Amino acid sequence: CSGCQVKEEIGSKGFCERDGRAYCHEDYHNLFSPRCAYCRGPIRDKVLTALDKTWHPEHFFCVQCGDVFGNEGYHEKNGKAYCRKDYFNMFAPKCGSCDRPVLDNYLSALNNVWHPECFVCRDCLNPFLSGSFFEVGGMPYCELHYHQRQGSLCNGCQKPINGRCIAAMGMRFHPEHFVCAFCLKQLSQGVFKENKDKPYCNACYNKLFLLQ
Repeated sequence: CSGCQVKEEIGSKGFCERDGRAYCHEDYHNLFSPRCAYCRGPIRDKVLTALDKTWHPEHFFCVQCGDVFGNEGYHEKNGKAYCRKDYFNMFAPKCGSCDRPVLDNYLSALNNVWHPECFVCRDCLNPFLSGSFFEVGGMPYCELHYHQRQGSLCNGCQKPINGRCIAAMGMRFHPEHFVCAFCLKQLSQGVFKENKDKPYCNACYNKLFLLQ
């Protein structure tokens, strides 16, 4: 053999020839076969080429989980190969609600990306059919729950207050819904008397609580 340091006759062992010289199989592969990028050993049989390198097929696997790539192939990042699952878990943008990778269709809102089915009111989980939503702390809310969190729901009708309001007893009211708890007349100009967190007009307050 032309490669062995201790010269041996090849005899009946078989040999490989290169440039007119005979080599035993071991030396031929060590000297001339492509090297696996993972184990650095010579590739004697099947060779896989990827990422501008050569590999034993069983040594080309996901750098994160160690699984050999199947029919889905691989994804490359910074010269490293990843399976589909790990690639998207590590590098795909995450949904602003469920924190899972966003792979296909998505919505972009509130400086984030969302699965369409995840972009719903944070409290009632209803979608925004009208296309409008309100933001609190980077999360989307419907009008009702936005105002509930902001403390701007009318305590009388439980609907949002968008215009004038009356603040009384630590609560807010539409002017037309700030009424006497007994006679239900609107408390004009917000003048009222309070008893057990309920507003009363002067006449009803006097009749109910002072003339007993």
